[in-house]
Amino acid sequence: MAPSLPARIQAELCHTYGIPEAPPVEDFIQPIDEADEADEAGREVLFVREDEDGVSLALHLPRAALEPKSPPFDLLCQVVEGVSHFLYLAERARRELPATQLELELQAEVDKYVLLVHGPLAARRFDPARAARIRARLFEAVVYLHPPGTERGDRYRLANDLAARFAGRLEESFARRGHFDRMRRALRSFYAAGQSDKITLARAA
Repeated sequence: MAPSLPARIQAELCHTYGIPEAPPVEDFIQPIDEADEADEAGREVLFVREDEDGVSLALHLPRAALEPKSPPFDLLCQVVEGVSHFLYLAERARRELPATQLELELQAEVDKYVLLVHGPLAARRFDPARAARIRARLFEAVVYLHPPGTERGDRYRLANDLAARFAGRLEESFARRGHFDRMRRALRSFYAAGQSDKITLARAA
């Protein structure tokens, strides 16, 4: 049986960032329906619960995104975001490092860009014009569920802005010059960094 979309995304993120081992995300996925109001109108959510027995994770993904056919753009981005959150938490736990919610959101935005522009989901070699269209769709044509001035609304907007800056730097400094090995090293440094260093790296762009 062919690997599922979440499994393929996890494998590509592990390859991109040099992650040696991670629990299979498929074991933690729980499909949800749009009518399930507990999951923000049926959108992707990673639930984390910590007690005396340790940390438990459950990744809720829209059922339609898990069907064999290729999902539309928004559903695809939800799957990438959910897998990104899951893998980032698992990797930070393996390295015994903390993780903030801003780190999760910022890394997920970068992961969507990397996979859609440079990874297998791009399905072709780097194309500056196509990359610009995808960056515009990811970072400009955005509809937020939470208004500005709220904790979550401000966090999502900051993550989006920082990821857009970092993605632009990746293209200008590396991709447009064909320096893909250097771009991979920059991506791995970004992934390994904590919140403060991630913000510094993004704002340096």
